[in-house]
This record gives sequence, C-alpha cells and structure tokens, in this order.
Amino acid sequence: MRRATAALRVRNYRLYLVGQSISSAGTFMQALALAFLVLHLTGSGTAVGVTAAARFLPFVLLGPLGGVIADRGNKRRILYVTQSASGLGALLFALLAWTGTATYPLVVALSLVIGALAVLDNPARQSLIADLVPRETLANAVVLNSVSLNVARIAGSVLGGTLVALVGVPMCFLINAASFGAVLVSLARMRRDPSLPPPVRAPRAAGQVREGLRYAARTPELLLPLVMLTVTGILAYEFPTTLPLLATDAFHGTAATYGLMAAVMAGGAVIGGLVAAARTTPRRPAALSIAAIGWGIAILAAGVAPTLPLCLGALAIVGYGSITFNATAKTALQLAARPEMRGRVMALWALAWTGSTVLGGPLVGWIAETFGSRWGLIAGGAPTIAIGLALLPALRRTGGGDAGRTGAAPAADDGEVAFLAAPRAA
Repeated sequence: MRRATAALRVRNYRLYLVGQSISSAGTFMQALALAFLVLHLTGSGTAVGVTAAARFLPFVLLGPLGGVIADRGNKRRILYVTQSASGLGALLFALLAWTGTATYPLVVALSLVIGALAVLDNPARQSLIADLVPRETLANAVVLNSVSLNVARIAGSVLGGTLVALVGVPMCFLINAASFGAVLVSLARMRRDPSLPPPVRAPRAAGQVREGLRYAARTPELLLPLVMLTVTGILAYEFPTTLPLLATDAFHGTAATYGLMAAVMAGGAVIGGLVAAARTTPRRPAALSIAAIGWGIAILAAGVAPTLPLCLGALAIVGYGSITFNATAKTALQLAARPEMRGRVMALWALAWTGSTVLGGPLVGWIAETFGSRWGLIAGGAPTIAIGLALLPALRRTGGGDAGRTGAAPAADDGEVAFLAAPRAA
C-alpha cells in the first residue's frame, strides 16, 4: 500500500485528487440521470447514444486545438473557467428536468455546449498531473487518479441510481453542479512546489496543431496505443449506452439495476487499479495488446451471461480489464510524449477515447436497439480481441519512444498501470 499510494505524499496532487474525486462522483450521477431522462423523453436506445455522442462532437472537431491551448497556457486558469461553466450547465439541466420543460432537442443542445467546454478542460486536466508530481511518481499518480475515479463511479452510480428511482433525475443534476465547487477549492489551495521544475509551455507558433498530429503519427509508441484506443473507444467503451439498455431490456430492471451494474464494474476496476499502483514501473508496450484481449473476452462474457448474477460477475472482470487496458495506454502516452507536446498528445488520447463516442454512441445504441441489448456488448468485445491480436507483433517491436530524450521514465520489463473512466469525459 505504501508503493500504491506514493503520489499521495505530494500535497498538490492530494488536493487535485480530492477535488476530482468529488466532482467525478457528481459527473457519474449526471451521466446516469441523463441516460434515463432521454429514455423517458424518447424511449429510444439510439437517442441515448446520440445524446452521448453530442457531448463529444465538439472534441472531435476541435480537440487538437484544445491541446495546443493547454500546452501554451496556464492549466489551472483554464480549469477555473471550464469547471465553473460546467457547473452552470448542470444547474440548467436540473432546471429543465425539474420544471418539465426538457425536450430531446434541448438536451442534445446543452450536451453540445458542455462538450465544447471539454475541448479545453480535458487536455488541461490530464496534462496537469505531470506538473504536480516528480517524474518517477507519474505512473503511480495516473493509476491513483484512475482508482479514485472508479471509487467515485461506485458512489455516483449507486447514489444516482437510488435517487433516480426514488425522487427522479433533477437531484442528480443539482448534486453534480455543487460538486464542481470541490475542484475550484482544490485549485485555489495549490501552491508552487520548488522541488519540481516549472511547467514547460510551448511557444506560440503557427501550425502547432499539425505539428502535434505529425509528431504522434511518426512516433510508434504514441500511434499504436492511439489506434487501439480509437477502435475500442468506438465499439467497446460505450457502457453509458449499453448498460442502461441491458438492465432494462435483458434483465427487466430499473435505474437501480444499472447503478448496481456500474458499481460492480467500478469495484473490479478499483481492485485492478490498486494492484497495478503497487508496481513501480510500467510494463512493456505488448502488455497493451494482452490487456485488450482479456478485456474483450470479459465483455463478451457479460454480453452473453444468461442471468443478472453471472452478468455482474463478468462486469467485475470487465472493470478490472478496462482499467488495465486504458491506463496502460494512457501512461504510455504520458511517459513517451515530450513535455512541450504533452497537452496535444493527451488531447489526442481524449479524442481517441472520448471523441470516438460521436460514432460509437449512435452505432452501438442502434445495434443494441435493432438486434437486442446483448449485442451492444458483443459488438464491442469481439473487435477488442481482434485489435489486440492484430497489433501485438507491432507493439512487441516498439521501444521507449521519446522517453530517453525527454526525461520521461523509460519502459521496463514488469509492472503495469491502469485506468477506467466512464463517462469518458471524466
């Protein structure tokens, strides 16, 4: 446990983690409430997927630009603006739901606005972690952030499902709006750490978006994980769309059933994250393929499980596999990227992992609605196994990327890091 919590000895990181954990619990509650609000308004699984996609469409269009802004600017100031505005958006959702004036077009429009804030928020928030901790603690900090998100997922999903079932969706939106205050307080209490080098900022220059894209495309240690994240992001990690449909269709449950599913999956992720966090060095790149294969098998098992208890057991393994896969990729990107490129690289990570919902949300929602809710999971598990097998030889040939030239920690033979975040904007 001492190794697993090494990054918590850094004051600024502790503040960051507490603020993000509270806010993330509120975000999970809002995602659950939003899915059931759309189901109430439309009765359509495809509509749920379209709403999820709307949150990420701005990032698909402008995500790399957000990475450039994060590389150039003060990340904490960016977060002050984006987190405050996101809180106002949650308040507006609550008002629409409480007064009964919510319509499907209004929900989609407000989701687009909140998605536009993520263009700046996501790369700034992800790349800020590297500015808060020493280089040798970065992998552990990424894993602990993932573990905290999954603890927040358990709390948010269970409480959100209970509130939706008992008092309706508006309270979930209100609690989420209040939760952004925790992030603002944590940012305000951070102090400059003289033991760390000052944050590296990219100078203003023309063509920096293209420069970031070329840099990722020419660096196999960045390109291969991004390809895998895109494929799995489109098809596999659509749980905010597939699990509500599975809960209500295959198992004839309610919002509380979905909350239980999400909590069990997050519980598996927490266990996997704590095991991974205790390891001191990231694993070889080929571990990403192995994680994808295992994760895909678990998703298939959850999709075909004949009873709810068996499905819950499979979802616990899905959570474990997901945290292993995503953070292995995420930390590999953090360590391989040059410091002045880190915001742009993490913007591409967010584009691959969250922006892919623009395609995946409607597609997987349509598959589940047309062929049955179980097929939403099956359509994700099979391609995840396939991409893991296909890229295994190439990942085995990759080395440490820019790690040796930039001061990032080099890849080692053992250990792994892990991550799970859903909704993926978190």
